Amino acid sequence: MKILVLHGINLNMFGKRDPAQYGTATLADIEAALHQLAKELGVEVESFQTNHEGEMAERIHRAHQQAVDAVVINAGAWTHYSYGLRDALAILKCPIVEVHMSNVHAREAFRHHSVFAEIVKGQICGFGVDSYLLGLRAAVSAAAAKA
Repeated sequence: MKILVLHGINLNMFGKRDPAQYGTATLADIEAALHQLAKELGVEVESFQTNHEGEMAERIHRAHQQAVDAVVINAGAWTHYSYGLRDALAILKCPIVEVHMSNVHAREAFRHHSVFAEIVKGQICGFGVDSYLLGLRAAVSAAAAKA
């Protein structure tokens, strides 16, 4: 089983950006934790990060062509307004799990809305790095149930 983990805009700055919201873990730390859990679960994880919306859309298109089993996505701020990424994600036939390190519902009002909400299997937020790990577990479970 292959799970694609997508990290959106500014997420390469984890560990440097607003540690009160996001903690001190870096993107490399998050990816190491994901790969360790993937090994335990017996699945393959591929990660992709970009600060360019078009590149993210292209990677989602490739995911469709590759028939990945599930997607875990933290699109960062794109979550709240990128209808282009929402439309790209809607092309996928696999389960999609939306994750956020911070509790977006306890933050600024604009962060309370996800344009992806209607097309994702579920959302996990507020657990720091564990949001990603819980998201991976949920994605694996959803993909296995679909198979």
